[in-house]
Amino acid sequence: MRQSSKLLGAAACALGFSLAGTNVWAAPTVEVLHWMTSGGQAKAMKSLKDDMESQGGKWIDTPVGGGSSEEALTKLRARVLGGDAPSSVQLKGPLIQEWGALGVLQPIDDVAAAGKWEQALPKSVAATMKYKGQWVAAPVNVHRLDWMYANPAVLKKVGITMPTTWEQFDTAAAKLKAAGITPLAHGGQAWQDASLWEVIVISVGGPAFHQKALVELDPKALGGETMQKVFDRMRKLRGYVDPNFSGRDWNLATAMIMNGTAGFQIMGDWVKGDMSAAGKQAGKDYLCANPPGTDNAFLFIVDSFAMFKSKDPDRLAGQKLFAKLLMEPRFQENFNLAKGSIPVRTDMKLDKFDSCALAASDHMAKTVKSGGFAPSAIHDMAVPMAVKGAMTDVVTKHFNSDMSSAEAAKRLADAVKLARE
Repeated sequence: MRQSSKLLGAAACALGFSLAGTNVWAAPTVEVLHWMTSGGQAKAMKSLKDDMESQGGKWIDTPVGGGSSEEALTKLRARVLGGDAPSSVQLKGPLIQEWGALGVLQPIDDVAAAGKWEQALPKSVAATMKYKGQWVAAPVNVHRLDWMYANPAVLKKVGITMPTTWEQFDTAAAKLKAAGITPLAHGGQAWQDASLWEVIVISVGGPAFHQKALVELDPKALGGETMQKVFDRMRKLRGYVDPNFSGRDWNLATAMIMNGTAGFQIMGDWVKGDMSAAGKQAGKDYLCANPPGTDNAFLFIVDSFAMFKSKDPDRLAGQKLFAKLLMEPRFQENFNLAKGSIPVRTDMKLDKFDSCALAASDHMAKTVKSGGFAPSAIHDMAVPMAVKGAMTDVVTKHFNSDMSSAEAAKRLADAVKLARE
């Protein structure tokens, strides 16, 4: 963690030196570094680009493929170290605070005040968009990580329904296997393994255990009996993926649901964005449901864009225009319809959204009241990058080896402790 801080500190110094120079742009300009590159995500980003250009702005797209925030952050550090920070970067949760502490983020209080953001956003979301009371980022949506998807035609063919318990899931998986269908569509990438694991954490242990283990980072919770049961379930799920899962992007796993070669996928609601982009309809071509054990849980992820300092007047103007557009109701509607998420604004009608989005909205309201509305640790909403990385390393090693659940839980507690030092 100290190594990371040193690198970020050097990056901040480099950016400070770079601010003396300016570039010549023909219009309010924004360069956006992001990892929204799959079908639904790309469609959502295009709606933003179109809005920017329709108002006279210039858009410079800097995408990072594969849905990897880690790769994007590596690229960001290199850019800042080189004194060439992008105008805006897709950042979430604690990362906004980490970059804010380095003094490299650009305040946008005037934009937020003019748009009355404080009144339009949940308090918990608004707080994460600020650094020391100043707005430095704009949110665009709320994703739910703990979703389960299925192809209804496949379920009907095999004679099963959407499972509501893990015992029912295991029974359904056995029938799918017998029919030559992969029970669980999954991509063998570390972040996907960890995403699935976090869903199992809140499923097996409940929201209070998730808070204790993955937010408060309590050593006893991380290394204890409940966490061992989490890894037991992960071992069971490992037996339901196909032999060719290694390295598969998440959207290719989603394609397995769409084309009927897999039964279920457990992943965030960006899955729905890709299905919609492919012309599929919720309730007809695909089903969405709470994974077993998550009826009282909502693992939330808020996508947001932070603004990085510049002395170039056109880039500063571009940031203001960009930030303004991000929070406009029309954009929030278009973006979230394309991406599969729901608007982060609390003052919007959802009459154009499908049944899955409406269910997500209702479930969010329910879990906010009950205490089950939980920030995703694996998707940068709760813990520092070093801690997330430590968790991910242990999870993916367990998932891809014969490591015991007891050993995995012990390694998890030890790795998190080391990452926090």
